[in-house]
Amino acid sequence: MENIFDSWLVCQPIAHRGLHDKEIPENSLPAFENAINNGYAIELDVQMIADGTLVVFHDESLSRVTNNDGYLKFLNKSDLEILTLKGSKEKIPTFEETLKFINGRTPILIEIKNKSKVGDLEKKVIELLKDYKGEYAVESFNPYVLQYFEKHAPNILRGQLAGYLKKEKLPFFQKFALKRMLLNKHISKPNFIAYEAKALPNRFVRKFKNLPLIAWTVKSQNEYLKVVKYCDNVIFEDFEPKI
Repeated sequence: MENIFDSWLVCQPIAHRGLHDKEIPENSLPAFENAINNGYAIELDVQMIADGTLVVFHDESLSRVTNNDGYLKFLNKSDLEILTLKGSKEKIPTFEETLKFINGRTPILIEIKNKSKVGDLEKKVIELLKDYKGEYAVESFNPYVLQYFEKHAPNILRGQLAGYLKKEKLPFFQKFALKRMLLNKHISKPNFIAYEAKALPNRFVRKFKNLPLIAWTVKSQNEYLKVVKYCDNVIFEDFEPKI
């Protein structure tokens, strides 16, 4: 395995949910194509729906980015043909469809979104990635997701997502642990850290200076210039960083 400090995780800026805008929805195939065409790596979100299909979608609720109410976890694959992403004719892509579409043309940073029992979702991700030829890594806020990957697919690079998470509705002890990354050493054992840009620099991150640090989510050139001195790479949105 190459030195991670020489890899795409450090050298190639990462477009948050693809390179999207008012006309191109987030986590859509056109957003991924736009990122590829502009030379960026792609960050995307993977969840599992009711029938076990893996889809690329960020929220638990459908209302923000589709024209429907309800919750993603109750959908079946057949429902994806009915739903469209707001302001477009685009569908919610499956993870399998997304991998075939990107087809190794740029690296992928895959956020595993799992607040429930670990195992089924992660196993399916590993299975779908088994024959994928492109570069990729996984990340998650859930340390036990990363523990599963460390045990069952140790060759896959994994990152611990963390931050102060002030706006997130999480129990105090979860915020406390993620802010300080207390489970990194014995549970998640990450290859890199992805930390909230607004909370950099801080003493908790400095403890892991031997690992690459990616700042999320940087939303302006000014913010980029402030944070880039403290990190190795950025996940960006709503602008394109001038390096």
